[in-house]
Amino acid sequence: MEHRDAQGKVRRYDFGKLPVPDAFQRSLAALYAAKCAPGGGWDSIASSEAQWYLVKPFTEFLAGLDEVPQDVDTLTAAQWTMWRLSLPPRSNGYKKFSAIVSLLQLDPRLSPAVREVMAKRFFWAKGHDQAYSPEEFSEIRRAARRTFRSALLRIRENREHLVAWRSGAVPADGDAWLLGEALDVLARTGDVPQYQKPSTRSRVLRRYRPVLGGDGAQHTWKRLHLSRTEVAALAVLITAELGLNSTTVSELPVPRALPGTAETSRPVYRLELEKRRRTGHRGRYESRNITDFGADSAGRVFTEALEATAHARAVVATVEESIDRLLVWHQTTPHVAQAYPGETRVGPFGFGVNEMSGRAWAKSVGLSGAPMRRIRRTVNVLHRREPGQNTQDTHDRVYVLSEPQVREAAVPVIADGALEALDVARRTVFAARLADRPTDGLRETVTNGCADWENSPFTPAAQGCGASFLLCTACPNARVTPAHHPRLAHLLQALETLRGVVEPAAWETDWADAHARLTDLRSRLGAPVWEAGLDAVTATDRALIDQLLQGEFDL
Repeated sequence: MEHRDAQGKVRRYDFGKLPVPDAFQRSLAALYAAKCAPGGGWDSIASSEAQWYLVKPFTEFLAGLDEVPQDVDTLTAAQWTMWRLSLPPRSNGYKKFSAIVSLLQLDPRLSPAVREVMAKRFFWAKGHDQAYSPEEFSEIRRAARRTFRSALLRIRENREHLVAWRSGAVPADGDAWLLGEALDVLARTGDVPQYQKPSTRSRVLRRYRPVLGGDGAQHTWKRLHLSRTEVAALAVLITAELGLNSTTVSELPVPRALPGTAETSRPVYRLELEKRRRTGHRGRYESRNITDFGADSAGRVFTEALEATAHARAVVATVEESIDRLLVWHQTTPHVAQAYPGETRVGPFGFGVNEMSGRAWAKSVGLSGAPMRRIRRTVNVLHRREPGQNTQDTHDRVYVLSEPQVREAAVPVIADGALEALDVARRTVFAARLADRPTDGLRETVTNGCADWENSPFTPAAQGCGASFLLCTACPNARVTPAHHPRLAHLLQALETLRGVVEPAAWETDWADAHARLTDLRSRLGAPVWEAGLDAVTATDRALIDQLLQGEFDL
């Protein structure tokens, strides 16, 4: 069975080598072909190849059974359950389980009993890459800048020599001219002048070796091209700016500067992004405009990336015009393209970045692991704080909620919010008691009656209340009868008027609490009672409230 994807890559799968009967092999091949067809779900060689290495263990398990199923329709529920239980309860086991389920369920001959057991949930402990700490993230960015900056300066120096040589500014005799000639061949072919005989100990022509300084990569093709680990460092920088996944970065087309911006000191690049896993869904394609504002901007990364890969992209274009990739690297050692199934190669050039190259770069600078996934998580969860080519639900559920740093940072925020809510609740609760009529011993104040003036919660005991009359609505000793409704309704109306004529900060400090408590009182009494109170406001009520707001009664 042959899979040819949309990018022209080809991969052949020999189902005859699977250790199951011929009929089962043919059925699997047909199902695989359906998945590899346009719209089938596996749009790339990388997808079908990954699934192939999950199908093989399944067939090996079936081959070890006492009764080997002859075809898909003879697979039993017991056999399926035995295989499912043999899988480890980890992500690798879940990948095998989900891959086989999605494949076999396409066959209408699969028995209902097997479909039923397939529907049972596969329980496993899901692991997540954690975001880098701020210190780790800064260290990785610095390391990536050092790697890429060193390569850029090397390429820039040799490019300037090549430009001078091509313009005739280099004398025709001497080492400088020979170096320019070697660089010209390197820029046009991807390699410096070499012998064609494979048996030759040094492939670089003898006359160029002294001016090049040797025949190693550092002295030859690295003069104008990036290595695989240097492109990995560049990919880390791009991911650290935009939060894209490694596949999107690897397949990133060459960004073009928008018309009229290339001639300015601030070019604006249009990035055309594709997330292939969103097959058939909205949001698979996306474009972003990135501006080069200066040394610390995301746009400067692309300006320097274009400069560093210019010669490599020019050589690739002479061979394959259809390939449009920003990240192009030169191989370190010669190889046969067939040794890299599923990867695009043009002569000595490869494209993009993968986990292996990311891990190799990290190791070269003294770091551990493959950083791309963790950097993407760090950027989207802790820095951009918004989805990066994901839905909001996926961003929140998969990335944010599972990130320890997010949970840790949320603790003081939640605590502050709870305290603020408690404070607001206390401010807005009307603490005075409502009464139908005045009681004996009730002492009248500007706003309401007071049942215990000597023992106030706002002043020391037995000293008498010295608090503002605005605090009466927050005092449990206060009593509000229908006779007080007009005055309190007028006070609320006056506070709302005052809100529009004083500075917001001053109103919030001096009047907001009283306003909140009166608003709470209004909701308790109801709109009809409150409106009746406003209608009953007297000149005396107005005079007392005016004096209160002017501070004449504030003890």
